[in-house]
Amino acid sequence: MLRSLGLLFIFGAIWILLSGIFKPITLILGAASCVLVLIVFRRMEEASPTGPLLLQLRPIAFTSYIFWLLVEIAKSTWAVVTVILSPEMPIKQHFFKIKVHQKHPVGRTLFANSITLTPGTITVETEDDHFYVHALQFEDGDMEGLKDMERRVCQVEVS
Repeated sequence: MLRSLGLLFIFGAIWILLSGIFKPITLILGAASCVLVLIVFRRMEEASPTGPLLLQLRPIAFTSYIFWLLVEIAKSTWAVVTVILSPEMPIKQHFFKIKVHQKHPVGRTLFANSITLTPGTITVETEDDHFYVHALQFEDGDMEGLKDMERRVCQVEVS
């Protein structure tokens, strides 16, 4: 019950921060949508064969990772814009497999989404111990960059 109230508070806070409107009808609809999301969330947990999903992340390491990822996204965005705006469009596509070492599904999801959030790359398929990734502009150092990202995600996970 306490967990549900906490989630309801978080959902409500996100709703208010994103809407920024404090009219009664908006607050009522926001509260109703938060309750609906909580109901769906609880039903999904009950239907899950593994039980409730517990986020096992180190908060300080996760916050540090998010800031690092935002910098990487900005650098990658600049690289992709440079390629797209170049008259020659020097695209060097590459499809490759990268090994993953995350122990928890949340860590794997974080790594796969981090790859996809970085402009010019997308996680195409996930397997138990590796991902298939497509890169728009592949350089020799990109594998080292992905290994560094993978290492950082492993540091965020609670062992």
